[in-house]
Amino acid sequence: MSAINPTAPVEAWPRLEPLPEGLPPVPALDAEMLPEALRPWITDISERMQCPMEYPAIGALVALSSVVGRQIGIRPRLRDDWTVVPNLWGAIVGRPGLMKSPALSEAIKPVNALEAEARRQWEANKREHDVQAQLQEAGAKATKKAIQDAMKAGDRQKAHDLALVQAHEETTPPERRRYITSDTTVEALGELLSSNPRGVLVYRDELTGWLKDLEREGRESSRAFYLEAWNGTGGFTYDRIGRGTIDIEAACISILGGIQPGRLSEYLRAAIDGGAGDDGLIQRFQLMVWPDMPAEYRDVDRWPDGEAKREARAVFERLDAIDPEALGADTEDGGIPFLRFDGAAYERFTDWRVELERRIRHGNEHPAFESAIAKHRSLVPSLALLFHLADAPDGGRVTDRALLMALAWCEYLEEHARRLYAPALDPALHAARELDRHIRRGELPNPFRERDVYRKGWRLLDRKGTREALDYLEDLGRVAGVTIDGPGRPTTTWYIHPDLGGA
Repeated sequence: MSAINPTAPVEAWPRLEPLPEGLPPVPALDAEMLPEALRPWITDISERMQCPMEYPAIGALVALSSVVGRQIGIRPRLRDDWTVVPNLWGAIVGRPGLMKSPALSEAIKPVNALEAEARRQWEANKREHDVQAQLQEAGAKATKKAIQDAMKAGDRQKAHDLALVQAHEETTPPERRRYITSDTTVEALGELLSSNPRGVLVYRDELTGWLKDLEREGRESSRAFYLEAWNGTGGFTYDRIGRGTIDIEAACISILGGIQPGRLSEYLRAAIDGGAGDDGLIQRFQLMVWPDMPAEYRDVDRWPDGEAKREARAVFERLDAIDPEALGADTEDGGIPFLRFDGAAYERFTDWRVELERRIRHGNEHPAFESAIAKHRSLVPSLALLFHLADAPDGGRVTDRALLMALAWCEYLEEHARRLYAPALDPALHAARELDRHIRRGELPNPFRERDVYRKGWRLLDRKGTREALDYLEDLGRVAGVTIDGPGRPTTTWYIHPDLGGA
């Protein structure tokens, strides 16, 4: 603890040392990194809402990946059968009130439109099915009577033929194509996927609740399900009392939502410390960004760009009905159809992949961060395929241009990952910055006790965070602790540097 007299004049205090910067800088998204067919629509949303372009861009890319789903994949190697399904998880990080939800809602409107049209089609098919079912029921009574008469007459073959005809005439209820769901149990989601093998989008306005639900005791199988459904290439089988065995031929889930910085930092810190989240789930959010807000607000009140919106919706509708053969895709053993890179793109991808593997193996980064950039192995080909599909309706091999865009995204996302992981990798600094902010606002008495801090419930400042923050600030001379030995446990009182508002 400090040896100075905390009530002495400011001259007696040590020099006030500045706090290091809390968050690494991040680049802003360049509109040139977006597919040409979607670019005007995304920039229009950003300008009208005065939010970072990243908000609608991440939403649009995840939504597009969910529509493509397992219809077509990409094999990044020249000979290998490693197949990547362009299935993406995305999240945007920002404080409340920064237009995260409105921007995401706008970005997923094309998917909602597909969902609404599929529902209308299903309702029409169901009405026709109900009519046919009634006719079949009426005919079944007569057929049953004829079968009974045939059996009485000893004509077993006739009875068999009548029963066989009736079985063939039974109608199967129409299945409803699903594109998006917001609030569902894993069991219900499994049933949804069993009839929608292309995949679905799980949209959560706030991802914190979803993450916390997966941390609850007894939810281990739910976490395993989502972990398996991330790459979109495998199946999943689970058994439940009352539901029986559900076989999911293709578990493919895209996830999209927003999350607040404090909640994310707490989750990442727990995961890095070996908590329930230490299984790579959060690193699967490959499209996770924490952009800066625009420095200035402009009041933009104009009509949405109708032409841009129609062009974007046309892309979603076209990619909802992919003809792999028409795009030049290959298929092996009835598996997922796939494209490959063209010659230039293949060479560039190989060079990039070699460098990535070297970085991962050198161990110069924190393991959690390495785990995040290791997921770029599949992210680069996934993005390249999506960009190619969006801008090249005629298909063909995935071009070097599409790959260059994908690589630009990965460089950009790596800088955001450094910002995302910074509070968790240096928790003491970020807790100290948070406490310092409250001190400068005059939100603590002078002097104060530790409990005056952690009882406030401020982000990053639980008991452990408060202790680390005070030690950090004391090393910088911004607070001074005085410990008094008494009949019970020693108590420490903390005094604030006069230049920060202390007496």
